Amino acid sequence: MLLYFFIAMLAMASSARARYMMYLTGQHQNVPELEMVSEVTHVAIAFMQSSIFNQKEVSEWPLFTTVKEVRSKFAEGTKIMIAIGGWGDTGFSKASTTVNTRRLFAKNVKAMVDATGADGVDIDWEYPCGNGEDYKQHTSYDRKVKEFKHYPMLLAEIRYALGRNAIISAAVPGLRRDMLAFTKKSLPKISRSLNFLNVMTYDLMNRRDNVTKHHTGVVASLDAINAYLEAGVPPQGINLGFAFYVKWFRTDPNGGCEKNPIGCKTVLMEDPKTGADLGQCGAFAWNDRVPKELAFSFRLAQRDGKYDEVGGGFYYWDSEENIFWTWDTPEAIARKFPLIVKEKDLGGVFAWGLGEDGSQFNHLNALTDMVRDYRRIHPDPIVEEVPEPVLLEPENDSHDIKDEL
Repeated sequence: MLLYFFIAMLAMASSARARYMMYLTGQHQNVPELEMVSEVTHVAIAFMQSSIFNQKEVSEWPLFTTVKEVRSKFAEGTKIMIAIGGWGDTGFSKASTTVNTRRLFAKNVKAMVDATGADGVDIDWEYPCGNGEDYKQHTSYDRKVKEFKHYPMLLAEIRYALGRNAIISAAVPGLRRDMLAFTKKSLPKISRSLNFLNVMTYDLMNRRDNVTKHHTGVVASLDAINAYLEAGVPPQGINLGFAFYVKWFRTDPNGGCEKNPIGCKTVLMEDPKTGADLGQCGAFAWNDRVPKELAFSFRLAQRDGKYDEVGGGFYYWDSEENIFWTWDTPEAIARKFPLIVKEKDLGGVFAWGLGEDGSQFNHLNALTDMVRDYRRIHPDPIVEEVPEPVLLEPENDSHDIKDEL
């Protein structure tokens, strides 16, 4: 078991120099001039739906762009990946079910990588074992048990199909309540198939909460990183996530926000039976037009917002409209980076997403400055390589899955 764990951790610790990854989305496709992205090491084109790879015959790999086109906009040597899945994507559960479905999925991933010329894939099965968009509809304990066992096996099939030289990363939860599939028992098996984890240290406040907090604050982000470190993931196998967008939440007029806007009560933001969004919160990117009904409140937030020295995040509470605003300013990014990335000696960072920060790209510039500084500490070149792929077989042990779930 010790040798198995060592091999798994070696797979993720192979990249010494700081990674700098950007998601490029179909919603915001603009890429700034080459000089502004010259430090980027990885780009993940988002998203290709997972359900495509469950089909027996696939003739097209639909994306909003091509790997060749994206590659031309970045420095030579930048790794271009395809992100599969995303929020609300449910195709992975079916793919992971049996040996045959896992092999079909992995075979199609290999065919897609070969056809597109991508350097690898980012697996965005964000919430195996539950807590995805449909968490109120799918509460079966048996399903959670199966996904807990099958998730690392699906990753192993993908690694086996792609070989050791392709890059495989995974987007993983940033809240402990969502880390159902990511435990001390499962992470060694998960890690052995991956080059690194992209920890989604944003949306740490969402519509499932009932009190205000920073959606990408220092304390909450640090807790997420510590969870994976405690489970045995090496620091070099972790990328810290940054959000290039703004979030807002409606607060309860009688929720105590006038005393302290942090930790005060919100209105009900999701349907308690279905989990559906009730329209009491939202988000928009810097490259989006601010919704008309929120424009004045947001201008106040930009003018009068402040940095919380306790939780480590920028925020504003509009007492007239009862709106709580939370986002990272460039200054907040400059504070967060040393407190987490440097302090924990992480392997790198990523952001969702590149085009979302247009047209000024102020947050991109702030993060790039931090990456350059960090690379003075970690100057070694990146070598994305994992040990020889090994397929995982179902375990027949006495371990009680309830201990994990």
